[in-house]
Amino acid sequence: MAAVIELERLQRVLELQCSCCLQLFAEPVRLTGCGHSFCRGCILRYCAGRPRAACPLCRCAFELQHLRPNRELAALLSLIPRELKENLETQEEPEAYGAAACNDLSSAGRGRGEKEYTSQIKSQITKDFCCMKEYIERQERNTLMFIEQQQKAAQQKIEETIHQLTDIKAQTRDLRERQRYEGSPLTINKITLDEKLNVVKSAVEDLKRKLEILVLENYAQHLPPVQPPDLHQEPSVSSSPPEPAAESPEPTISSQFSQWADDVTFDPTRAHERLALTAQNRRVMVSSHPTSYQPSPKRFCISQVMCSQGFSTGCHYWEVITKDSDGWAVGVADEMIGKRDKLGRTEHSWCVEWLGPKKQLSAWHKDQETLLHKDKPLKVGVFLELQKKTVSFYSIADKDMLLHTFETSTSNPLYPAFWLYTLERNGSLTLSQPNRT
Repeated sequence: MAAVIELERLQRVLELQCSCCLQLFAEPVRLTGCGHSFCRGCILRYCAGRPRAACPLCRCAFELQHLRPNRELAALLSLIPRELKENLETQEEPEAYGAAACNDLSSAGRGRGEKEYTSQIKSQITKDFCCMKEYIERQERNTLMFIEQQQKAAQQKIEETIHQLTDIKAQTRDLRERQRYEGSPLTINKITLDEKLNVVKSAVEDLKRKLEILVLENYAQHLPPVQPPDLHQEPSVSSSPPEPAAESPEPTISSQFSQWADDVTFDPTRAHERLALTAQNRRVMVSSHPTSYQPSPKRFCISQVMCSQGFSTGCHYWEVITKDSDGWAVGVADEMIGKRDKLGRTEHSWCVEWLGPKKQLSAWHKDQETLLHKDKPLKVGVFLELQKKTVSFYSIADKDMLLHTFETSTSNPLYPAFWLYTLERNGSLTLSQPNRT
């Protein structure tokens, strides 16, 4: 009995039992990766059908071909008398339980290893989710702070603009009062007053344009989406024109073309997402943010826009104000122009363009440039004669000056088309509202 007690003490120090069958090792083998030992029969049954497995204790991966005999442990077990082994094994759990423990799902050794491994995984997951929660909360705080700063900056700009408009209104009132009480005839002060009022009107227009751009830049995503026209409606000159804009700058058409003047408007379905349409689709301007247009397969991928009206017969004329843009192209294009095609660079598109850095006016067709050696026009007139198959471009000022004439070569309807060359600076083009005579 004393020998059995000594053997139990020795077993607690040296771990003489297999953790699978919970019996003294029989033909012990060692795993090369982690160094744990098991009965050869136990580990072979545990790995049955699997060339690669994990240690039942620590989950370290190993292959059967890397099993090595544990000769030291086998030599130590061989020194224990057979009687002592039998006495010790009779005090352990029944053989049937030991054999069942060899199974990888019920072994006590693997159970301890799996619990330890599961605990580590749970701890790591808890730590990871804490980090993610802190990151999300930090991003939420930063985002809310950024929105508040942008809102304050926009509000400050709007208040400054309103203050400037108030000052201009007061200056205008002072001018009127001065004229009223000076007692001079109206004809004497008419020229001076007109000059002052023109300065005021110009300043008001400039501030109005800046305020419009400011609102588009800061609140474009909050504005209601522009409703596209009926896609099933055939383009026609005789279609009912949209309601005229409340304020349309320079609404006159040169007299020699007035009988052919057409009311054209920009098409929201063919405007680049960074080009915003205002003034009832008669003004196009660069926006700092994408505009909330409805999806359209015809939308340009470059900063171009076409009009909703197309023409296949007769004579047609329209004007566009170009003074508010440093880089633009004004032209006509076949209705089949691709959304990645550049105006004037294809067979069925024609245009004149002004490129700011080069300070030159050119005519473009089929990717061929013709220098025009003219000053920058502040307003461009386009005259389309479909019977003669020609399109002419004019500089509209005190008198009309022909810039260039192209011969057209398509049987499809032609549409007014435009290109604003840079999205980095604010710029706009405005269609003049016709005044037919």
